[in-house]
Amino acid sequence: MRDEKIIDLYWERNEQAIKHTDEKYGKYLTKIAYNILADKEDSKESVNDTYLAAWNSMPPQRPTALSAYLGKITRQISIDIFRKRNRAKRKGSEFAVSYDELGDVLTTGNMTEEQVQAKLLGEAINKFLLEQPKEVRNLFIGRYYFLDPLKEAARYCGMSEGKAKSVLFRTRNMLKEFLQKEGFDI
Repeated sequence: MRDEKIIDLYWERNEQAIKHTDEKYGKYLTKIAYNILADKEDSKESVNDTYLAAWNSMPPQRPTALSAYLGKITRQISIDIFRKRNRAKRKGSEFAVSYDELGDVLTTGNMTEEQVQAKLLGEAINKFLLEQPKEVRNLFIGRYYFLDPLKEAARYCGMSEGKAKSVLFRTRNMLKEFLQKEGFDI
């Protein structure tokens, strides 16, 4: 079923919207959740919460790209679940590994400062990524936004795991320099 029709079902408050969303995007959303949570049950919970959040947000929201809209919801819900369940210690999920890799690039100030600068930081990172070759950009986004394992991200970018690791290392260093030039305290 086309995304526009699924969105129409949400707007009509037709419960078939969730069924069709699950059929079309269930595996995609589960992959995002599992990459963050490293737990099947928590991933199922995250995806179910995504469906509820989509139900509650449409209307008034009318997403132009349903997959991106749902992916963003799943990602945020999964990160929230991860934080709640793992306050004392992190599990070996892709989120924890990715977060550690990016840890030396992004600072951790108090929550108020992070909230104020989050949009500016996001825009700066987007600007940096748009200046990178498509292969580098796709690898970076796959690894750090979709939280794909390094091996998988390397595979779909057509490079060896070693090369991908090297490219990501260089890209993180270039990002750090870029953000410092843009005035971010790194």
